[in-house]
Amino acid sequence: MTPWQKFIDVKVVDETEPKSEIEGPMRPIPVRFIDQVTATVKVSTRFQLPADEQSFLELAVEFRSLQNLVQTTLVPTVREVVSNTGYMFAAQDYISGSASDFRVAVDDQLKLGTYSVEKIEFRDTVLTSIETEAREIKEIRTRYEVKKRIGADGKTQRVPHDINENKILVAQVIVDDVVLEEAFKERLEAQRDESAKRQLEQQKIKTAKDAQARIIAEGERDKAAERVEQEKEQVKALIAIETLLKQESTNKQLAEIALQTEKLKADAERVKADAESYKNAKLVSAGLTPQEKATFKKETAIGVAAEFAKITFPKTMIMADQKGGSPLESLIGASMAKQLLDQGD
Repeated sequence: MTPWQKFIDVKVVDETEPKSEIEGPMRPIPVRFIDQVTATVKVSTRFQLPADEQSFLELAVEFRSLQNLVQTTLVPTVREVVSNTGYMFAAQDYISGSASDFRVAVDDQLKLGTYSVEKIEFRDTVLTSIETEAREIKEIRTRYEVKKRIGADGKTQRVPHDINENKILVAQVIVDDVVLEEAFKERLEAQRDESAKRQLEQQKIKTAKDAQARIIAEGERDKAAERVEQEKEQVKALIAIETLLKQESTNKQLAEIALQTEKLKADAERVKADAESYKNAKLVSAGLTPQEKATFKKETAIGVAAEFAKITFPKTMIMADQKGGSPLESLIGASMAKQLLDQGD
């Protein structure tokens, strides 16, 4: 007979593990997740017997021995709570991040009582491929969802179990392992392979898109560079045209200035000529002064003498008077002298 102890261990053990030091050794607990995937769960729990004497005596009287308490209450309750918790989760969700929620649910139900739950059924219709001419229903998939019932006070509704009713305290709950069925593992590996392929294809698509974007970006860059070069050439051409226009405008202005200068010079020459003409006319109309007339007569006389010196007279003369000159020579000389004198007047 095993003596009563303060703490009782209930644990799933393998065949190779020693069982003598454990009050409640158990086989692995079978569970079925809500998506029909099976698994076995290994847990380790520790319970504490009631601390007050009255509760302990009532427990001892009812179960007679520690072994009866372990085999008829603790072990069955642990297995039932773990098994019922499996129905609240999907295996796919468990491996996708709900493992901690599963462990929390087992611990919480052992300590405070099992959840009062509601099971909801969903039917999903799967149609044939959209490429087919006449789409038909391929299959109808049934899935379930388990929700905890919430009372009017906002708290989760619970169903007390034998551990709670006997005032036994749950000191520790550890979910050591959850071993999923091999078929699910194979399916999971296939999904992982498929997922890896999809990720690889997506990566290829992303790489192709990145390459396409890079090519487009390079093309835009090259077009922008070409556009800049063309704009530079256009600016150079415009600058050259503007420079030429400015030069033409400057040459035109210079030509106009030169024309104006020549006009001014011509006007100045004309004014000067007009002034000389006006001066000469005034001098002519005013007549010569006595001194100018004397000078003119003197110069005229000198010129007449010079002209007379150039005349060649006949070597044979007919003397007609006592002075020795011919009448014709006298007449000619007198006529020339008169003409010169008239011109001087």
